[in-house]
Amino acid sequence: MGQGARPIRLPPHAPGQRIGLFGGSFDPPHEGHLLASRLALTRLRLDRLWWLVTPGNPLKDTQSLSPLSVRLAAARRLARDPHIVVTDIEAKLGLRHTVEVIGYLRQHCPGVRFVWIMGTDNLLQFHRWRRWEKIMSQVPIGVIDRPGTNLRAPMAKALMRFAGARMPEYAAKKLGNARPPALAIVHGPRNSQSSSALRAIRPNNK
Repeated sequence: MGQGARPIRLPPHAPGQRIGLFGGSFDPPHEGHLLASRLALTRLRLDRLWWLVTPGNPLKDTQSLSPLSVRLAAARRLARDPHIVVTDIEAKLGLRHTVEVIGYLRQHCPGVRFVWIMGTDNLLQFHRWRRWEKIMSQVPIGVIDRPGTNLRAPMAKALMRFAGARMPEYAAKKLGNARPPALAIVHGPRNSQSSSALRAIRPNNK
């Protein structure tokens, strides 16, 4: 955990709850995010899902991102689901990397069973994330099938490195209670929207 992290007010949580953490820039948020979230809630038997709207992805150019306040407001308008909480805790904590955010949450939310949620597109480059192997040791990983990446997902370097950690899809409902490293890929209805494509067609690409 980063030494600069300061205490903040976290979304409601309780020991024993299974809470999914779905991080991203959400620039803009779209129906694909919502569909993946509902699939994760249902198939992984999560009690809540937190959308962690980040100041910016360290692996991407963040100069063209919309202001965080704009992305937060748009995400809250879209995510009208009592089981989905939109939060900017990463910015409030002053942290930039997933491994640090997870470390903070595990320390300050004792008894909560966190599950990191990502799409198969992110799984393919997960090995590039800072201290990704530590992330695997901290929380189970729920991977949601994304259009165009499903066939390549089994060849992801992270998945090959932790091949023994993969749970069969029929057991995905137990992922929240699994001891990490643990990973499950789930399939369901898909939406081909992407934030990058939507940014490309918005006025002035802003």
